[in-house]
Amino acid sequence: MTDFKPLSEQRQAHAEGVIWDDLMGLVRWTDIATSTLFAYDPGTGRVTGNTLPARLCCFALTHDPGVLLLALEKQVARYDTRDETLHVLADIEPDLVGMRANDGRCDRGGNFVFGTLNERGPEKTASFWRYTHDGNLHRLALPKAAITNSICFSPDGETMYFTDSPTAQIMACDYDAATGEVDRIRVFAELAKGLEPDGSTVDADGFLWNTEWGGSRVTRYSPDGRVDATIDLPAKQPSCVSFAGPGLDRMVVTSAHLGMASPGPFDGAIFIGTPPRGRGLAEARYGHEVRT
Repeated sequence: MTDFKPLSEQRQAHAEGVIWDDLMGLVRWTDIATSTLFAYDPGTGRVTGNTLPARLCCFALTHDPGVLLLALEKQVARYDTRDETLHVLADIEPDLVGMRANDGRCDRGGNFVFGTLNERGPEKTASFWRYTHDGNLHRLALPKAAITNSICFSPDGETMYFTDSPTAQIMACDYDAATGEVDRIRVFAELAKGLEPDGSTVDADGFLWNTEWGGSRVTRYSPDGRVDATIDLPAKQPSCVSFAGPGLDRMVVTSAHLGMASPGPFDGAIFIGTPPRGRGLAEARYGHEVRT
């Protein structure tokens, strides 16, 4: 049994990238299909949305309340949710047609790490990128992929998790947040045939929670890759997961009805509930914290 319920009546085609914004007390996520940034206020139950000029694929918090770093389909941009001003910072693979940004989040050093996705087919032409806190964009030395996903970091920041979703494998590597160097690329966990690992997060105990696209569940993995717990959901395509709330003891899971001929009543819902175990970590924010 699970107490996870939709947080609203809305059903979204391709909800992704869910994050708890602790400074603003909001759950934020994107519906890539409609280029919309959503926010949910647990105190009021209200859901609001801001439409962006391009598909929003993932985003990161900054140390400026209400200001986000966005990975739009072909650009990194700074976006102020308070007055909706947007400033483009960098182009993402501008010469590659059919390539767009996909999953991503900040590492523990304040750098924005994200991947791209090949919309033209299964060829492994997508890459993993890092936009540093001093404004430089460079490719990480990780294998090319078709669909990058599952980007998250261990509590100490020294392990990066990632996937090429069609492989049904979640990978891990040693990671240096100061330099972006990676080492010891290895298989962390393998999913059953036909399932695809999508968005992930790591909890305070170093366990990884992964949404299984096609599997109707979220799975918790121990640091050595063993299955520790599962959350079953009434949606076939869970897409991303985040801890939420002031105590980081609640969990929000996005889902999608993208590509489904006959979506069920909960496909595309955003679910909220209490996980069977674990507590979250505060989401890392882009850039250096300014102390006064």
